[in-house]
Amino acid sequence: MDASLEKIADPTLAEMGKNLKEAVKMLEDSQTRTEEENGKKLVSGDIPGPLQGRIQNIGEQGHMALLGHSLGAYISTLDKEKLRKLTTRILSDTTLWLCRIFRYENGCAYFHEEEREGLAKICRLAIHSRYEDFVVDGFNVLYNKKPVIYLSAAARPGLGQYLCNQLGLPFPCLCRVPCNTMFGSQHQMDVAFLEKLIKDDIERGRLPLLLVANAGTAAVGHTDKIGRLKELCEQYGIWLHVEGVNLATLALGYVSSSVLAAAKCDSMTMTPGPWLGLPAVPAVTLYKHDDPALTLVAGLTSNKPTDKLRALPLWLSLQYLGLDGFVERIKHACQLSQRLQESLKKVNYIKILVEDELSSPVVVFRFFQELPGSDPVFKAVPVPNMTPSAVGRERHSCDALNRWLGEQLKQLVPAGGLTVMDLEAEGTCLRFSPLMTAAVLGTRGEDVDQLVACIESKLPVLCCTLQLREEFKQEVEATAGLLYVDDPNWPGIGVVRYEHANDDKSSLKSDPEGEKIHAGLLKKLNELESDLTFKIGPEYKSMKSCLYVGMASDDVDAAELVETIVATAREIEENSRLLENMTEVVRKGIQEAQVELQKASEERLLEEGVLRQIPVVGSVLNWFSPVQALQKGRTFNLTAGSLESTEPIYVYKAQGAGVTLPPTPSGSRTKQRLPGQKPFKRSLRGSDALSETSSVSHIEDLEKVERLSGGLEQITLEASSTEGHPGAPSPQHTDQTEAFQKGVPHPEDDHPQMI
Repeated sequence: MDASLEKIADPTLAEMGKNLKEAVKMLEDSQTRTEEENGKKLVSGDIPGPLQGRIQNIGEQGHMALLGHSLGAYISTLDKEKLRKLTTRILSDTTLWLCRIFRYENGCAYFHEEEREGLAKICRLAIHSRYEDFVVDGFNVLYNKKPVIYLSAAARPGLGQYLCNQLGLPFPCLCRVPCNTMFGSQHQMDVAFLEKLIKDDIERGRLPLLLVANAGTAAVGHTDKIGRLKELCEQYGIWLHVEGVNLATLALGYVSSSVLAAAKCDSMTMTPGPWLGLPAVPAVTLYKHDDPALTLVAGLTSNKPTDKLRALPLWLSLQYLGLDGFVERIKHACQLSQRLQESLKKVNYIKILVEDELSSPVVVFRFFQELPGSDPVFKAVPVPNMTPSAVGRERHSCDALNRWLGEQLKQLVPAGGLTVMDLEAEGTCLRFSPLMTAAVLGTRGEDVDQLVACIESKLPVLCCTLQLREEFKQEVEATAGLLYVDDPNWPGIGVVRYEHANDDKSSLKSDPEGEKIHAGLLKKLNELESDLTFKIGPEYKSMKSCLYVGMASDDVDAAELVETIVATAREIEENSRLLENMTEVVRKGIQEAQVELQKASEERLLEEGVLRQIPVVGSVLNWFSPVQALQKGRTFNLTAGSLESTEPIYVYKAQGAGVTLPPTPSGSRTKQRLPGQKPFKRSLRGSDALSETSSVSHIEDLEKVERLSGGLEQITLEASSTEGHPGAPSPQHTDQTEAFQKGVPHPEDDHPQMI
């Protein structure tokens, strides 16, 4: 910039250069001065107010780009002649640098804020070039011979609609070219089909105008066969425009042949701002055209000096970074993507979608398990034969698991810059595009290694969950009282809903009684302290409450899990119903007791007579002839739900035992577990996942416990069968048997007896 200022000798420009040097010096000072005020640390470089602490750390080169906008406003105040010379120099220098960096010879540049604006201007230039009378006749020329713009099916969404709105063209002017279906990548344009479409349009009297090719599709980063497309466009006189992130690799020393062919196209659009991590830097469209008048009419060039100042932020950034710094950032991003791609090739159950694009800076992958149990690590879980309907659900299951994996990786490795996206053919995938994120997030090679390590740590959870989904569904469908809810967005084992007695299956509204049962069920299941996570929420297609079973990190017994859920839910429902019935019984019992007590009071009055009720006379009569009357009351037996007299209590000085409570239903299957074994774990016997020594010792302990419990049951049965028969053992022998069952020493021993 100093050279530019020397050529334009002016005190104003010299003062501007001095101020710019001072601003750069302030930006290069990385030390932040802090001061404490009211117990808070205030950074001197922070913006006060609501934006304080929320501005992203953009670095020195980012400050240079932002400085370009304020400097452009300052330069616009110069007189016209000086402003024209300075803006022309800035525009020409920036254009020359970009054309040399990206191997685009003899090109011109158009700088624009909206990324799609450059393509709209190129389309307008192509229309003016192919329709010579368009300036005079306007739409009538297009009506007689309709133009056709060809877009790939893998183009970014909304691009065709934007072009039609900007150009005033009807939607039939767009022609979407499908991607390969038989050979090659499914995200590359089908060249043979494109040629057939061009021939058909020519026969119908249409004019093939422009073709938009991709050097790195918006979804997975695939590059079209640009060399073959260029030959086809030259044959039929079609304008070829290329866009995509892979255009950044043109700045590297080694470039693939498919991307290198983009340097021969008619125009290309690039976004150096995200590539370099520079904020507020405009996009650039490089193009080749010899007629300045048409480019002026199309809006690609302008006589206004202020329009040329759009290049100033990028001009300052290129001055600050230099050629080496510019290339090094792009090279670093490509190395990160290659490092991740090579590492993921060694990881099981991870499918890479860009294996044929060795030079692509985009890596797209997803978790996918083709044959459950194919790896010996996960053979411990027997997977039932999958029905045809289960094959359709496998795609949704993998999509939900990949979404869960993406969210986990974004939390664990935020510097990775992963994004989750949905593809039509492959489903939910994860995309790693360091060229768009590494410069801003500061992604390093260590972050890529950490990303791979996190993926490997999550694979056992994903595989176990995927294998248990179908088994869990079959167990739920075979259990009465449970309804399996198919929720494609839930990444866990499954979703289940308990159908209580008053459940209206046809209604989609919320069910208060069901919500109460599921809330109690969630509390009971969380108290078991298993490795599974549970949550409740509304059903996928209605407002009814459901139980969501989370991811499984280890081998889980689906049958025991389902049996525990239904048994616990029934217990909660029965207890709730018992409490409601008891409330009604108590209310009726109180009313009945009041009536009987009133009758008892009246009978006592008749029995004692009227004279005993008179205050003085009654006392004299009671002194001479006392009445021996029992205190009569009523007791309410909650167990039997009956009203009883209190007379036996005062006669025998003891309260009756009443009716024994019914046994409480068990909330889980009675199962012998080893010490430390958590609920819902599949039996360790016969498991291939255990080592030889540990499995033998644990199985022996389990067999001892089973033999001991079986022996105790046999002794109890023998004792009950011999009771009351000749030759029955003495009471002392019976006491010994009971003591053995309870684990209490016999009284004949020296130890004291527990009573």
